[in-house]
This record gives sequence, structure tokens and C-alpha cells, in this order.
Amino acid sequence: MNAAGAGGDRPLIAVLGGSGFIGAAVVEALARRPIRLRTVGRRPQPVPTGAVAEVEVLCADLTARAGLEAAVAGADTVVHLLMHTAGWREAAGNPAAERVNVGVMRDLVDLLGEIRRPPAVVFAGSTSQAGLPERMPLDGSEPDRPTTTYDRQKHTAEQVLKAATAARLVRGVSLRLPTVYGDSPRGRLNGRGVVSTMVRKAFAGEELTLWNDGTVERDLLYVHDAADAFLAGIDHADVLAGRHWLLGTGRGVPLGDVLRTIADLVGARLGRSPVPVVCVPPPDLATATDMHSVVIDSSRFRAATSWRPRVPLHTALRRCVDAFAENAG
Repeated sequence: MNAAGAGGDRPLIAVLGGSGFIGAAVVEALARRPIRLRTVGRRPQPVPTGAVAEVEVLCADLTARAGLEAAVAGADTVVHLLMHTAGWREAAGNPAAERVNVGVMRDLVDLLGEIRRPPAVVFAGSTSQAGLPERMPLDGSEPDRPTTTYDRQKHTAEQVLKAATAARLVRGVSLRLPTVYGDSPRGRLNGRGVVSTMVRKAFAGEELTLWNDGTVERDLLYVHDAADAFLAGIDHADVLAGRHWLLGTGRGVPLGDVLRTIADLVGARLGRSPVPVVCVPPPDLATATDMHSVVIDSSRFRAATSWRPRVPLHTALRRCVDAFAENAG
């Protein structure tokens, strides 16, 4: 990272999507640094308590060029965490999703290409861009064969970033994320993924449903460990630029085990028996990737940055349960 920013003694880092699930954790972590921090989202967000950084909160429509230009003006580093609110399952046939997931990246590298020193851009890709690889764990060397519309959009945006890096318009780093879960910096249970969904169902006394037999594995990355990886990406942008890097714990956990742990934790919290975990046929919306195990070998990123996931799965799941219980009212 630059020792001095374009508009002051402190470098300026702009976080696009700072009000989102991962974005809020990244903003919280960056706010502890002596930098200028601009957090940009669809809605207002509070300044992190005890922030060391000079924090600017900006609400902007980043699909409009004027909004994007204001968001990145003077930035030394841009963290790109945007994802269309429809989510990955609803990306197909949705022009608005294409605009957010791909169009903003095209506009971003065009705007940043006008700056004399290429800013760093740290982008949230997805490990599912590899599609249905024949071997596990994934380590980033396998060919990319994205199978869903969302994954193709992520892949296209990443290719735009790599091309702009090759042209020396930006210093682009793509960090491919596995399944990310966890509680927010303010102690709430956020996200729409499997962990948060099942915690909510368990508190409601509903059975937890598994598609097929529950042996499909996921490499689950705690959101605050993911945020630390983005900080590592910023700090080592010059070394990482021009490539994609996979993030993960290196451990695949059967989803059946995850759901049974959630049921046990919620049952203990409420002083009642755990809700049942049951196997059901997959619904029509299920894709081939839903039935495909994912384990990530992130050793290349770890060697380049010294990043490591710090929070064990059971501890993180307990934090999710506690966060929901303490804020459910």
C-alpha cells in the first residue's frame, strides 16, 4: 500500500459495497488503521466505534457513472465487494444483475485508468468460477468452467480486471471466496447463506433440511477471517496483482455435520432438545454445484501474504447463534 495517498498524508481506501455482509466486516477492520476510509453503499451505515481511520460514509448508485466516479475519486485502493441484491440464484435473465456484477467493473477500470499511478483494486471473486472440477481441493491452477450465470458474470468481471492490470491501468487482485458466513461487527447475524438460514430456522423450532444425504462438503470461511484476507490483499497488492487467489480453510465439512452442530448449539442456548435434521430431495432450483463438494487449498495466498483463518468453525457457529439470540427481539 502507498505510504501516502493522492489527496493527503494518509492513503485513501474506498470500499464499494461497504454496507453489505462482507463489506461491513472489511470496513470494521480497516477502520482500525490510520488511513482515510470511504465506505460506499446503497444505504447509510454507522461509523465503526473507536475508529482510528478518518471515515467518510457515502451513499451512491454505483451503476451510474457519476456515483462511481464520486466513490473512487482520489482513491489509492478500491475494494470491490458489489453483488446484485437478487443473489447468485436469480442472476440468469436479469439485466440489472449483469450491470452490477460486470458493468460496474468495466466502468471502474475505465475511470481508474485515467490516474497516473495505477490504484490497487481488490475484487471479491468466487471459488465457484471453476465450475465442477474433477479434483479437490481447488488451488487456483484448475481451468475455469463456470456453470451458472452468476459465476460467468464473476468470471467476466475478473477477466476485465486482469486485462486492465496487464494494460497497467490498475493493479488488480481477485480474491475468490468460498461459502462465507458469520455475524456482523455489531453482533448481528447477517447474510442469506446456509448457516444464517439454518440458525434462524432452529430458533423458530423448525426442522433443518438437507438436500440428499448431507455428505456434500463445504469449505466454510468465517466472515471476519475473510475480511482479514482482504486487508492482506491490500497490503500485498503489488505482489498479488494480475492473478486470482483462492481463500479457504483447507477443510471440507459435510453440511450434515454443520446443521447438526447448529441444532445442538441452538438447543443448548434455549434449554431444549435440538430440532431434527432431515434429508429431503433437492428442489427444482438446485444446481449441479449444490451437489458438488468444495475444499480449498489456499496455500499460495497464505505463502504470499502470511494470512491464516483464525477462528475455528465451532467457535464461529457459536458466535452466530449467540448473535441471533441476543438480537432476535
